[in-house]
Amino acid sequence: MRIACGGIQHETNTFSHVPTTVADFARDSGVGPEFPGGQAIFNLLRGTGTIQGGLIDEAEARGIELLPLLSARAQPSGAVTAETFDFFLTTFLDRLKQVLPVDGVALDLHGAMVSGQHDDAEGAFIAAVRELVGPELPLVVTLDLHANITPRMAESCHAIIGFDTYPHVDMNERGREAIQLLERMIRGEVRPVQVFRQLPLVTMPPRQCTLCDPMQSLMAYVHELEQRPGMLTATVAMGFPFADIADAGVTVLATADGNVDLANEMADAIAQRIWELRDELQPELTAVADVIRFAQDNKEGLVIYADGSDNPGGGAPCDGTVALRALLEADFQGACVGILFDPETVEQAHRAGVGATIPARIGAKTDTLHGSTIVCTAYVRTLTDGKFVHQGPMMHGVPGDFGRMAVLVMGGVEVVLASRRMQLLDGEMLRINGIEPARRKLLVVKSAVHFLAHLGPLASHIFDADTPGIHRPDFGNYEYKKLRRPIYPIDQGVQY
Repeated sequence: MRIACGGIQHETNTFSHVPTTVADFARDSGVGPEFPGGQAIFNLLRGTGTIQGGLIDEAEARGIELLPLLSARAQPSGAVTAETFDFFLTTFLDRLKQVLPVDGVALDLHGAMVSGQHDDAEGAFIAAVRELVGPELPLVVTLDLHANITPRMAESCHAIIGFDTYPHVDMNERGREAIQLLERMIRGEVRPVQVFRQLPLVTMPPRQCTLCDPMQSLMAYVHELEQRPGMLTATVAMGFPFADIADAGVTVLATADGNVDLANEMADAIAQRIWELRDELQPELTAVADVIRFAQDNKEGLVIYADGSDNPGGGAPCDGTVALRALLEADFQGACVGILFDPETVEQAHRAGVGATIPARIGAKTDTLHGSTIVCTAYVRTLTDGKFVHQGPMMHGVPGDFGRMAVLVMGGVEVVLASRRMQLLDGEMLRINGIEPARRKLLVVKSAVHFLAHLGPLASHIFDADTPGIHRPDFGNYEYKKLRRPIYPIDQGVQY
């Protein structure tokens, strides 16, 4: 049994004006600028907490010949250029042609990619693969929980398997599920029938977290329905609201074994449950001044302030200074802010060396939407090469590289700077810089939810930040031009 696999992952924030190019994918994919398939992907991802890690692990366990063709990912940012999308689609299709015939295909995609020519980039990708392999070949797609799933995506494959968790700690498991389903399809044991529901609803990241209600209970309900006789899988995609496209928002998929009535019944039940939770899915934000006062008085341990408005994991520049400036003005003692993208200041610190005091200009060098540059005198405490391996449950075992890094100290505040723009989601990202987060009083993280998987258990209190930015969890912050309307909560009186 031969199964081809591969894909491209990008979460596109259309409110960002920073285009995403082949060079960005080359920097972030970890396989080199040639994007090799085959053994290079096995070497990088086998046994890791990723989709392709799960595909590899399950295929090897079942004696299936897996043919990894492409693994390309880039940090969330603005639209993928038309040339970049065409390059990766052509590369994948050419490599797929070379290994045909195969018994099935597994695509590892994100679901919220927008390119210069496609608002529904994954829909175009899946449809092109479907056209190449024909209508009958088993084709299963894995998508992120933040996928903006479209009718075209659902119609072009036999089944979509979405992540069940946010933070995304089940990627390996979902990859394994894709192989299991493909094997059953290839052997003729099941005949998937997939139905699709699109709700008139958009939600913001903070309340999409599956570690707490309402999402925790919702996913437990989904798992209960998945166990019904005849059901194969079910997916809830909460969508990515920072992509201004018609199909952004919440969707549901239910896949049954040859029974469209059952699939429809399950999809309707899940969609109705989500609609009933629509008000509970709206976030509550805390101002910087309020969290500073709380943390100063808090005697119970670490306070984490999730600066999701500047989350690079959703396309923000990751160099915002609003929280950092407030801490400095309050003369806060025992705070750490990280990880800011500021290669210019990192290089300045490396030239000066550990122990030096430098005249620094920190942050706010990408745009004017996330604060202003902080001009100060800073002490260089730590310098590192930025290389690490994810130790937490999300992307466990995957190598990471921030480029050169520096820890600067201003009064009682540490700021961790990096040469590459990446989300702080793993404690190892701080520990390689000599910072044990549990020993700090207040930690400001450039993340919305993913940090909770590894850093969350260290905190006594966690607050979602009320700060400006292109990932701010507030619909009043955005002027949508393409999003379908009416849609809740932007519009009132919406019916489902």
